Amino acid sequence: MTDHQDITQDWLSGEGDERRTPTDLHPEIPHPARMYDYYLGGKDNFPADREAAEKVLALGPLVRISALANRAFLGRAVRHLAEQGIKQFLDIGTGIPTAGNTHEAARAIEPDTRVVYLDNDPIVLVHSRALLAGASHGSAVVARADLRDPQGILDTPEVRKLLDSGQPVGLLLLAVLHFIDEQDDPYAIVRRLVDALPPGSMLALSHATGDFATPAEAAKGSALYRNASAQLTMRSHEQVLRFFDGLELAEPGLVTAPLWRPDQPAQPTDERVAIWAGVGRKP
Repeated sequence: MTDHQDITQDWLSGEGDERRTPTDLHPEIPHPARMYDYYLGGKDNFPADREAAEKVLALGPLVRISALANRAFLGRAVRHLAEQGIKQFLDIGTGIPTAGNTHEAARAIEPDTRVVYLDNDPIVLVHSRALLAGASHGSAVVARADLRDPQGILDTPEVRKLLDSGQPVGLLLLAVLHFIDEQDDPYAIVRRLVDALPPGSMLALSHATGDFATPAEAAKGSALYRNASAQLTMRSHEQVLRFFDGLELAEPGLVTAPLWRPDQPAQPTDERVAIWAGVGRKP
């Protein structure tokens, strides 16, 4: 049986892989992860990120509301998966760590939860490794991987070593698929990942949408990401629902993020938050 704690300590100590602080942060180019950090009120961003984010925020108050709603959905979805017996998570496109990370939400339900965080942004990796450096974090690791290469994700040493392929996995794709354009076939990416998971695994997914904007507003929002390191492709409710093909969609289905099993009183903006969110189970 794999000694999960030893693997975690090897990763954090730098054994077996390159652990140098990356030099390709490109602070002059806005990055969606750092822009998202700014929306959430974080400080791990550069002037170019803040300038680009302010232009997006100028589109209206729902931008920041949507970002906060997506973050809150993460906590509720992870708790739900943990309550369904999921004890290991694959969190892809994690973004810069902030309060209520996956391992924290899951371990409030199941202390023995294992988590692999994957992201392709160097600054995300730096902050994630710092977050996980404490001994109390146990079996949670972070690795660099690109969602556009699902087989590469499945072959990542941290995924192969830390996650038990015979037990259900919680796959988290939160606010990341809208950075995959059609030419990279996001539906095939999700199918490849889900197909590799055992029965009983669950997918939690959220995705930006232009359903509540005029065509001109949606086009302007996408255009503001054009000079960033990843382009934004908003999708409709019907298009996002396709990611759950073959899965059993949990109640209340695919809804705006704050309406997925809310734990707060309803707000007037809940039905227009520009993030579709849902959870599906692999039969």
